[in-house]
Amino acid sequence: MSARRGSARPRPGSPGPQPRRKGHPTVSKPPVVPRDSDGRSLTPGRLLTVALPAGRIRDEAIALFAQAGIDLSAADRAHAGRRLVIAIPEEGLRVLIVRDTDVPAYVEGGAADLGIAGRDVLEEQDRDLYEPLDLGIGRCRLAVAEPEDRPVDEAAHIHLRYATKFPEITRRHLQARGTVAEVIKLYGSVEIAPLVGLADRIVDLVSSGETLRQHRLREVETILEVSAWLCVGRAAAKLMAGPIDDLVARLGRVVGGKRR
Repeated sequence: MSARRGSARPRPGSPGPQPRRKGHPTVSKPPVVPRDSDGRSLTPGRLLTVALPAGRIRDEAIALFAQAGIDLSAADRAHAGRRLVIAIPEEGLRVLIVRDTDVPAYVEGGAADLGIAGRDVLEEQDRDLYEPLDLGIGRCRLAVAEPEDRPVDEAAHIHLRYATKFPEITRRHLQARGTVAEVIKLYGSVEIAPLVGLADRIVDLVSSGETLRQHRLREVETILEVSAWLCVGRAAAKLMAGPIDDLVARLGRVVGGKRR
């Protein structure tokens, strides 16, 4: 038969009940309650988890959040060091630092409530996510390029090969144009593929175009204008609707509210 609570005897060797100390009781500080821009409590019980990509977008995102009055400086490289999970309770947030191509997986899988991912990554993976806001950072373009001295004659009906880190976007683009070609997936050094005979053309991200010029490649066409977007998980959009809506609204006022 189980003993009633408080009726169990002290174990042998234990000091037994201790007398209460006289004096003032210890007063603990109340927990920080994060609030939205209207002063309402944001996330009682847990922090809103945001997946940030490592690299340049991380720095631009932290600066953008600061303009919206949200301090993520604890997650920058100088403060976070090698830590990849950073709690910022005073802002009601927890930040995950992950690879850019992994952001949608963390958000769709529920490990993060929302994240920041490039339009290229979102289009390539085509996951079941809400994409409420273009943040306007990390701007570049996804373009087709070919050697300057060996332009492709599409009318020749030769067997064309495209090398890229974005095979799904490339296939959809080629199908829309009615072009039959082999798509070769690479994970890096895409620019050298035409130079060593692996491919006739490449599809890659272009910013200034300097890398293409150094490898004597020229742009043929732009497939997609790229910038970083806020993406939100389906479950989080329902369970954390209040804090997510407030965060989107605050960032939207900074970037001009370009929504999808």
